[in-house]
Amino acid sequence: MAPQLSLRRQTLGVGWVLTFLALCACGGERSLTETSPMPKPSAQPPAVSEALATFGGGCFWCTEAVYLRIEGVLGARSGYAGGTTSNPTYRQVSSGQTGHAEVIQVRFDPARVAYARLLEVFFKTHDPTTQDRQGADEGTQYRSIVLTHDAEQRRIAEEVKKKLGGSGAFRAPIVTQIVPLEHFWPAEDYHQDYFARNPTQPYCRAVVGPKVEKFEAAFAELLKR
Repeated sequence: MAPQLSLRRQTLGVGWVLTFLALCACGGERSLTETSPMPKPSAQPPAVSEALATFGGGCFWCTEAVYLRIEGVLGARSGYAGGTTSNPTYRQVSSGQTGHAEVIQVRFDPARVAYARLLEVFFKTHDPTTQDRQGADEGTQYRSIVLTHDAEQRRIAEEVKKKLGGSGAFRAPIVTQIVPLEHFWPAEDYHQDYFARNPTQPYCRAVVGPKVEKFEAAFAELLKR
């Protein structure tokens, strides 16, 4: 009986050892799984915020060419605003009978360029002290005008106008209109991105090009890299 009992105990002992090793192995796997770091999500590019600004500072070819060079500006479109005729044509606006001004509508990222900074560029890249005229371009369609999209834009525009008006930067009072935007009518396709597509056109060489050069010299820190 003693040899059989001894053999049985040995058998039971081996069984316990195998069971213990199995439990350790399972426990080790659970521990490894539980302590392994979760994979990090792939980095996503920051969301781009967008806002609109609408300015009229004379011929929209000039104004558009300036703003398209600013870091944080996502796009600019030439058009008409501030008048009474729906969906006006360039010929109608040029007659001065529709009440519209040549304007551009700028899409920009406020996190990269502030609305107040865009206003500073606006006031300093045309003459805001002349009524219905910019250089040789004369008529109500060339008036200096800021068309605001909300109450906050109006507040900022009035503030910047007042600050620049009292700074001595201009020899005469600023006559720029600041009014709520009611409707923006896009200009004909051939007006869009006009300077980039027609750099040798006489008006572009004589007027738009020099204005762009002056802007780039005065606002070098704002240029797209």
